[in-house]
Amino acid sequence: MIPSELIEKLKEFLPSELASDVVDNFVLIKSDLSTETLERSAPGKFIETVVQILQFLEHGKYDKNPKVDDYLKNLESRSANIPDDLRITLARVARASYTLRSKRSIAHKGEVNPNIYDLQHLFSSSQWMLSELVRYLLVSDMSTASKLIEFIQIPVNILVEDFGDRRLVLKAGTAEEELLTLLFHYFPSPVLFSQIKKDMNRRANSTVSNAIRTIYRKRFIEGNIQQGYKLTSLGYKQSFEILRSKTKT
Repeated sequence: MIPSELIEKLKEFLPSELASDVVDNFVLIKSDLSTETLERSAPGKFIETVVQILQFLEHGKYDKNPKVDDYLKNLESRSANIPDDLRITLARVARASYTLRSKRSIAHKGEVNPNIYDLQHLFSSSQWMLSELVRYLLVSDMSTASKLIEFIQIPVNILVEDFGDRRLVLKAGTAEEELLTLLFHYFPSPVLFSQIKKDMNRRANSTVSNAIRTIYRKRFIEGNIQQGYKLTSLGYKQSFEILRSKTKT
């Protein structure tokens, strides 16, 4: 399962723009949390898209620039043609997340930076909201819905620890598994060969080069030494299976 597959399934029920935006911003939130990239706009855009989806489900159309807080605040108090799970529960989760995202721009006392655990909360909330939308939209195909929700619920890559200038795969396995896990952590950004060698410095350079050649031949990655390497859709699926198997052990 990869993000594009989730988008294509959602397009069966939603306008293409909304299906793409909600998944793309969800992936950005997850990426930001894994790299501790703070204060970007993905959480706000995700919630705005959720509001547009609710508007579409309610009216068959949506605002290009919705008044997010007003819509969410008023939704549960009126009779809407959507179930209570969305009208009340999801709306409250979305509004709480929107409040956290938009009302925390004040100065914080002390040495503890709340932005990291704010982002952790926003990611968990976005997982829940997207899963709930999938469950509602795919009510007639719960087998597919379960697979999509399993993908949405994949945790942030806990197999990789960030040390600033390099990342360390904690459960390495083979060189190929370590490399795929590493590239999954960086996805969708390409990674330069010099960075890969730095991240995999516990292995000989020849071993790293051989691993790159091996997964390149298998079409798991695309790229070159100058521009860097990035997972293909096939490589993303393979990396996902490695991540899932290693987080169970």
